[in-house]
Amino acid sequence: MKDKIVLNSVEQRRVLVLNQLEAGVLRPAQAGQLLGLAERQLRRLRARYRQEGAGALAHGNRGRRPVNAVDPDLAKRVLELAQTTYQGFNQQHLTEMLAEREQIHLSRPTVHRILRTAGISAPRKRRPARARHRRDRMAQEGCLLQVDGSRHDWLEGRGPYLTLVGAIDDATGLVVGATFREQEDAQGYFLVLRQAVLSKGVPLALYSDRHGIFVKTSKQEPSLEEQLSGRRQLTQMGRLLDELQVKLILARSPQAKGRIERLWGTFQDRLSSELRLQGASTMEMANQILAKHLPRHNRQFTVAAQDPQPAWRERPRQLDQLFCFKFHRVVALDHTVRFQAQVIDIPRPLPRSLARARVEVQQRFDGTLRVIYQGRCLATAADSHTGPLRLHSFTAPPLPPPTPKPARRQRPLRSTPWKPASSHPWKAPWKQTG
Repeated sequence: MKDKIVLNSVEQRRVLVLNQLEAGVLRPAQAGQLLGLAERQLRRLRARYRQEGAGALAHGNRGRRPVNAVDPDLAKRVLELAQTTYQGFNQQHLTEMLAEREQIHLSRPTVHRILRTAGISAPRKRRPARARHRRDRMAQEGCLLQVDGSRHDWLEGRGPYLTLVGAIDDATGLVVGATFREQEDAQGYFLVLRQAVLSKGVPLALYSDRHGIFVKTSKQEPSLEEQLSGRRQLTQMGRLLDELQVKLILARSPQAKGRIERLWGTFQDRLSSELRLQGASTMEMANQILAKHLPRHNRQFTVAAQDPQPAWRERPRQLDQLFCFKFHRVVALDHTVRFQAQVIDIPRPLPRSLARARVEVQQRFDGTLRVIYQGRCLATAADSHTGPLRLHSFTAPPLPPPTPKPARRQRPLRSTPWKPASSHPWKAPWKQTG
């Protein structure tokens, strides 16, 4: 006879039906129909009930510890790691780090159950998704890259605020390039696009916001050259995309770039936790950890494209001539070119003088300046600019402001009304004509 066993609602219903069956109120066929049991199973259940009573209706494993239950010491270890080493990790990320670094292989529901039993809630609360019209992914990998920058406290007070600039493929969700920068600048986008070109190839189109790095805003006054040509000049990034023959698509809202906006949410959760785990405090350390994190992220979150044939185009050979800042300058009479506060001498032994010729100055990211004329490098100099390159515009330096004209001399105000002279036509007598 089983004692102190609490029956659930299904078992209590079976007791009531079996009592009616024993009292002769119900027939076996009726009892089996009420309980949803076959006649043979009903006979076995009735025999156990007669022999052991209501306790025989409870499951035999009730009260026993399951064979697949988590060891209490292991659950205690998981709680200790979740509250110390991996504090702030979300439950899925915590499960992955336990398997990768601690050799503790548990499923995410098991980790969730252990944390919930201890009263530890998820560190990141998910907001309910809004009903929006989702744009279908591109069919081929390389058709469209979404680029953006995320300004965030990535180092969580251990270092300066940083901006993560990245690019993600729209068809597969593959992060083809990313780097930490002090600010969202043109050089950061140049480096990210160069990573994508080196690893995959040249994409067909680029999807970005309306930042001044990509296009000149309408608030900027047009220069004299723009007024004469009737069109806006390209920014440095616009010039690079034009040379690579990459189409630039401008988004009208952050939701239009939902693929990369959701990427920032994932990185601000997972990447921030790994930066904290390894104690990153500088931009250099953050970039090293980012380089190790990207392959693991791509293996987990990349999906297959609808069309297995990629659309990447072959990368050009001379990347250094493309991925640099270019400026137009005029050669002075002394055969020099002035760039910012630096004067670059051009060697004299040339077929003819280049005075007043229009040349191109390339500011490369390796710290050198090159003067190019008709595809030929005339001179090379070290770049004295040591700070981050944040120049956006592919234009000549602005013209000096015009010299203000002297103000007109104003006549003094009359104290009395003006009267015409006697010889004034108004004083002549009126003559009727015709």
